[in-house]
Amino acid sequence: MSAMTDRADKKPATAQLALELPVEAGIGREDLIESPANRMAIDLIDHWPDWPSRVIVLAGPVGSGKSHIAAVWAHQTGAATVEAANLADDPMAASRSHLVIENAAAGEIDEEALFHAFNQARGAGHFLLITSRSFPASWNLTLPDLISRLRLAHLVELQEPDDSLLTGLIVKLFADRQLDVSPRTVAYLVTRMERSMAVANRIVAWLDREALARGRKINRALAAEALAEFERRG
Repeated sequence: MSAMTDRADKKPATAQLALELPVEAGIGREDLIESPANRMAIDLIDHWPDWPSRVIVLAGPVGSGKSHIAAVWAHQTGAATVEAANLADDPMAASRSHLVIENAAAGEIDEEALFHAFNQARGAGHFLLITSRSFPASWNLTLPDLISRLRLAHLVELQEPDDSLLTGLIVKLFADRQLDVSPRTVAYLVTRMERSMAVANRIVAWLDREALARGRKINRALAAEALAEFERRG
């Protein structure tokens, strides 16, 4: 089945106006694609609340799936989510629910606010899940009490997506858009694209839009155009 036959039986002679239709992206536990690159992190959320610590730091490169895994845990537990840079704006968040703190990084952390979140969570019996590109040792922290608290955190590392994870992700992204693309085209993308979930999302969106606008199938030729386009963008 082609990309176009998912949506219409006839192909226009001229390019269509590509409409940005809503995409029903699955973000539940069943939508997580497991591979050796993320298995430890998925095992962790599957075994909550039997965690080795009330504070987990989930670290990995851009596009490794940290936010998706954190979102699944937040959905399962009713946790609130806040950007690390905005933590000081809601100092009581950790006392009201479990908390996901996203994108902790050197220069983006209000140390007093994070230390306060630790204490609020501990007092309320809540859990914290912190996502970051790196582990706390590289955050250039100076507050001794916060450094001491973070030494008690359990650290989990996500690797860059491997072939298995990228393949499953791209198949899922096409399915979310109700597109049926051949395994040959998917394999072509996986072996040549940047190893990032974020890039996979952008490539699939580009292919969906261009195939509709041009009245074309999503095949290896169009996939090659997508890869060239994203390489050009850098």
